[in-house]
Amino acid sequence: MKRALPVAGTLLGLVLLFSATYTIRETEQAIITQFGQPIGGAVAEPGLHFKLPFIHVVTRFDQRWLPWDGDANQITTRDKKFIWVDTYARWRIADPLLFFQSVRDERGAQSRLDDIIDGETRNAVASYDLIEIVRITNRDFEITEDLVSFANEEAVREIEFGRNAITRSILEKASEVTPSFGIELVDVRIKRVNYVEEVRAKVYERMISERQRIAERSRSEGQGRAAEVRGQRERELKTIESEAFRQAEEVRGRADAEAAGIYARAYQRDADFYRFMKSLETYRNALDEGVTLVIGSDSEFLDFLRRSR
Repeated sequence: MKRALPVAGTLLGLVLLFSATYTIRETEQAIITQFGQPIGGAVAEPGLHFKLPFIHVVTRFDQRWLPWDGDANQITTRDKKFIWVDTYARWRIADPLLFFQSVRDERGAQSRLDDIIDGETRNAVASYDLIEIVRITNRDFEITEDLVSFANEEAVREIEFGRNAITRSILEKASEVTPSFGIELVDVRIKRVNYVEEVRAKVYERMISERQRIAERSRSEGQGRAAEVRGQRERELKTIESEAFRQAEEVRGRADAEAAGIYARAYQRDADFYRFMKSLETYRNALDEGVTLVIGSDSEFLDFLRRSR
């Protein structure tokens, strides 16, 4: 029993020691509460700190910049275009005590930021035309072939403010409200802008029709080019055939002329022998098997046959 008392006292002392101390990290800040009510100011210095055990409660908050990602909202622009606008922001807990008293925790802060930023975004978008929300600068708008039918005066006209100026106005107006909740808002951006589903379906249909028109035109141009190539091929083939026929006739003419010359020289050398050979050639071609000739006895055709008798 005597030995147990020192051990119990040591354990109790350790429990009291751990309950009386807490540690703050570099990325944290804290509020000390007693029975749910804050005591003193915020504790932001990192390191070991002391408190009353079992009475004081440490409520920790993140000291870093935190993201806020809102839900997409359907908004009507000043020129009556129905769009979805999706925004995001960066914020931090600037006054932990005021933050704790007004919104309690980060979940409450996110809900409060939903109301503030979404409201200011809705007011800003409704005050400008769609082109002001879409474009940032007045750089030259490159109208490609695919966008010819979509390019109109509204799409290419110069903007007066632009998306960056609109987001800055949202940030400025929202930043006037958030300090009352211990929140510092550093940035607000429009993450995405899109048409509502009904309008988007019509835009897609129009894009498909435009693509089909371009495809049909390209197909027609291809068919025309193919016909042109086939025609060129036929013309070249006719030219080649004509040239080949001309060359063949020239060769044939030269050959006939050379043969005629040979015949002439042979005839001049021995006319009777030439006549004899030509007659034999004629007999061979004319007197085929089964051929019957009816000619007179004094015909020159039978001159050499009569002589043979």
